[in-house]
Amino acid sequence: MEENPSESEKGIWKLSVDGSSCITGSGAGSVLTSSDGWTLEYALRFKFKATNNEAEWEALIAGLIIAKHLEVQKIEASSDSQLVVGLANGEYEAREGTMLKYLSHFQGMKSAFEVLRILKVPRVENV
Repeated sequence: MEENPSESEKGIWKLSVDGSSCITGSGAGSVLTSSDGWTLEYALRFKFKATNNEAEWEALIAGLIIAKHLEVQKIEASSDSQLVVGLANGEYEAREGTMLKYLSHFQGMKSAFEVLRILKVPRVENV
């Protein structure tokens, strides 16, 4: 029996992530919102040097870990990193060690979710 599309959308949580790196340090933020509007906000400051894309991966993975611990089954994550979204969706191929490691870790987490979508959002809309 085919699932009604509106039924498959029920219970989807939203995860918005953003990572940043500059000369003074790097960090990331994750906002996790339940299907009924309950919101968790996390700010991460790294004690290691990270590129913008590495910070973006860190934000995504941290948000997914939190969602997994909350036993979220359906999640839609949005990021403004074209590279991270492209790698996560299999549209790009990881070519360097660090991106390969992040991608591998992400792929290992996918099975924890019934639905996991990663969407690219324009930087100006990633608030």
